[in-house]
Amino acid sequence: MRLRLIHILLLLWLLGCPASAFAQKTIRLLHSDSLNYDQSRNNAAKILRGNVVFKHDDAILYCDSAYFYESANSLDAYGHVRMLQGDSIFVYGEILFYNGNTRIAELKHHVRMVHQSYTLTQLAADSVTYNRNQGVAYFTRGGVIKDEVNTLRATRGQYTPNTHQSIFYDNIHLTHPKFILEADTLHYNTSSHIAQLQGPTNIDYEAETHIFSTRGWYNTQTEQSMLLDRSIVTHQTGQTMTGDTIFYDKRNKFGRLFGQMHLTDSAQQKTLYGNYGEMWEKDKRGYATKQALLVDWSDSIWTYMHGDTLRTEDIPYQDTVTNWVRGYRNVRIYRTDAQAVCDSASWMEADSILRLYYDPVSWQDDMQFSADSVQIYIENGTVARICGQGNAFAVQHEVKDYYNQCAGKEMTAYIEDDTLRRVDINANAQTIFFPKEDDGSYVGMNVTESNFIKVFFEHKEVDHSVFTSQSKCTLYPMNKIPGGKDRLSAFFWAANERPRKPGAVLKHPKRTKRPVGTVSASAPEEDSK
Repeated sequence: MRLRLIHILLLLWLLGCPASAFAQKTIRLLHSDSLNYDQSRNNAAKILRGNVVFKHDDAILYCDSAYFYESANSLDAYGHVRMLQGDSIFVYGEILFYNGNTRIAELKHHVRMVHQSYTLTQLAADSVTYNRNQGVAYFTRGGVIKDEVNTLRATRGQYTPNTHQSIFYDNIHLTHPKFILEADTLHYNTSSHIAQLQGPTNIDYEAETHIFSTRGWYNTQTEQSMLLDRSIVTHQTGQTMTGDTIFYDKRNKFGRLFGQMHLTDSAQQKTLYGNYGEMWEKDKRGYATKQALLVDWSDSIWTYMHGDTLRTEDIPYQDTVTNWVRGYRNVRIYRTDAQAVCDSASWMEADSILRLYYDPVSWQDDMQFSADSVQIYIENGTVARICGQGNAFAVQHEVKDYYNQCAGKEMTAYIEDDTLRRVDINANAQTIFFPKEDDGSYVGMNVTESNFIKVFFEHKEVDHSVFTSQSKCTLYPMNKIPGGKDRLSAFFWAANERPRKPGAVLKHPKRTKRPVGTVSASAPEEDSK
């Protein structure tokens, strides 16, 4: 009865054990041309020479000669060492120390591991430790791993054939037909061709693009990458992409940026900021949204432009190429010599004209200008003219609740040395001014209506006016100004909207209500590129 119980328990144990438990644990000698014994060695080594073949588990070992320590289940192999594991892993070297109990192989001198699956991977080093339990090969004194397209060198590393995953440390140098990657730590999968960036990494791509990142991944086959932690992509043409996160497609020359991004073109001396943006290298086309800001430092006076969306690109212009900047929705602009707000704006480098659309207002010194559309002309780096078409209006605060005003169908303000010199008003011209005596006291309020009026300024004040003989002029003493007659119908005052420093363009004060009846001019279309 007891014997039967033992048989039952033994049967249950056999049924419960995995098949791997019965795998071959002992190293077996399959062949040798000669065999001798060396009793002086520990564990009484068998000396084998000529076409030596061993088997352990699913691995076959070939060598020229060996010391076989059968009692210790280990061996030392020499000359043309070759280990075959299954039908996909081949290891070569000149010397092998192998322990069948730990299943750890130490190979030295001209070591190669070849992994033949659906990709071909080769590991070469002078010394490799291959742990068959973990399925991992290690090297610590320099090694090279190759797949179909890449050659990777490092001081230390490891390769796992089953997962195709490799990890490298120190002096990493990856060579691809199109780029060179250098790093201190790198994880690379020879199946997916994806390199995981784990520290400071530099990638030089065909001598035209440089990538720096400390974390992310790069697909060496598709040439796409996801770069994290304030990575930088720099092009030979002077373009630079920086962002918290960058998706970069080198093959299609396209980048998508997330979080505190900026696109800089050092050749054009412009930087585009935002919290999201995209860039196409081909025509230097890019855009930014979410706190978008363009900074242009190409002139002596820097320009700051903000909008919900900002776009910049190179376009054909006559016989050359020029840069074109467009801003859409809630545009605000700051320069030391002029400021502006509007809904949409356009700025072309070739003609240096800043065009403002949809309820534009601009300021030069203490004068406010508005119209259905406004053009600011920049010459020699400074504002030279401000032109308004349709419902043009200019206003200057004089004293208390009194304002100097000009209105007409069209208006042009001329500026020299950052000082307003003259305002020309065409068609339906109207003015209200408050002339002064020599002692500074006010004469009264002068109201003029004419087809054409020129107003000249001296020391920021109205000096005199020129108008046609058919003009209608009325001078009211200061104490007899009719109620409600001190404002033109086009009057509005938007000082609260004015950006007075670069950072103020990112603020959004409430827009001032305009007089009813004004019509805004059309703006450039916003594309979806």
